[in-house]
Amino acid sequence: MKIGFLGLGKMGSAMALRLLAAGHELSVWNRTEGRTEPLAREGAIVAGTPAEAELGADVVITMLFDDHAHEEVLFGSNGLMEALTPSTLHISCSTISVALSERLTAEHARRGIPFVAAPVFGRPNVAEEGRLWIVMAGSDTAMAKARPVLAPLSRGISVIGPEPRQAHALKLGGNFLISTMIQSLSEAFVFAKSQDINPAVFLDAVNSALFQSPFYAAYGNVMLNPPEHAGASIDLGAKDTRLLRQAAASRNTRLSLADNLAEIFEQAKQAGLADQDWAVGQYRIAQLRGLLNP
Repeated sequence: MKIGFLGLGKMGSAMALRLLAAGHELSVWNRTEGRTEPLAREGAIVAGTPAEAELGADVVITMLFDDHAHEEVLFGSNGLMEALTPSTLHISCSTISVALSERLTAEHARRGIPFVAAPVFGRPNVAEEGRLWIVMAGSDTAMAKARPVLAPLSRGISVIGPEPRQAHALKLGGNFLISTMIQSLSEAFVFAKSQDINPAVFLDAVNSALFQSPFYAAYGNVMLNPPEHAGASIDLGAKDTRLLRQAAASRNTRLSLADNLAEIFEQAKQAGLADQDWAVGQYRIAQLRGLLNP
């Protein structure tokens, strides 16, 4: 299948390489040209503009950082929207605002272009292994076309509903749970250390007794053994929390825990931790809050 792929950050690059390995013909584009080189070496065609990546494609996948990037790439000069045709399926794997998802849905419907939301759960190393979990929403016809394209990327797909906004909202809710899990682990580690308990021992005992969760184990390990390169940054966590709160407010809903997290992310930004690994940064803030001398 001919696929256009826009957005080659850590996640996007790993996903695009999986699609190439699965035998698909890829045309790739990224704002930073250097990120296209590894894909070109594996046989991908490098497009000069977002619109060019669509030429002749059966499917176009976008994996962009935020709403602002979508404005530029989809609606800017030589943008994707003007190039898409009714025969091309657009799959949005990005984590974006619910408001933008609603706008994209309306814009695609106006032009008669099929659109599926398929944001993903997993860090870059999980993407490299083709073990992402994908949440998908859209029309039955569009999702049926999307499934074989997404299969090489994932260990499973959850169908959320007929409206793309539902998948993007669920992704924000899932990332909120990740942030709250990290925060609870951070404060529990601070408490454990204050009681002369090794945080690693605390995590093993509590996870074995209560959760049996590979995610608690994996994120706890990242916090206690910071990676050389951040898998996802504090800045990303702050962005997703902001989008969650906006979506909640649009339905007259307040999430007090999300409000607290927003304060923590703002403190991390002021402390110069915006580029730190998401989990490591939150743990650092728990320490800096005075519960434990760093």
